[in-house]
Amino acid sequence: MPFAHIHLNASQPVEWLDAISSQLQTALETTFEVPANDLFQAFYRHQPGELRYHPTYLGGPRTEQFVLIHLFTGRARSNAVKQTFYARLVQLLGVTPGIAPENVMILINDMPMSNWSFGGGVSAAPQEA
Repeated sequence: MPFAHIHLNASQPVEWLDAISSQLQTALETTFEVPANDLFQAFYRHQPGELRYHPTYLGGPRTEQFVLIHLFTGRARSNAVKQTFYARLVQLLGVTPGIAPENVMILINDMPMSNWSFGGGVSAAPQEA
């Protein structure tokens, strides 16, 4: 049950939001075993100067197309699964909306289910008897 925070420059077309959302969900479903209806995403469109990144640190070159995807996940995945996800997501984003792989940064934080509540003030963790 990932929750995605997606950061991009406001100069990118608004159509990118739907494309990124769809491609991210596809990558999660096909590599992370995420159900189709498990969709929680927040987009942040940054004005010039608000999203700062080095153009070549540990990768690049990064351009105005830079997108940062920060996932909070409910259970840990293996390094192999994460690597498969990274590769699949940048491949999909390269097709639509056409983002170069060097412009996609991905962060993953695993969190115990006790840190989640999907509503009603109830923890998503299994209740203890």
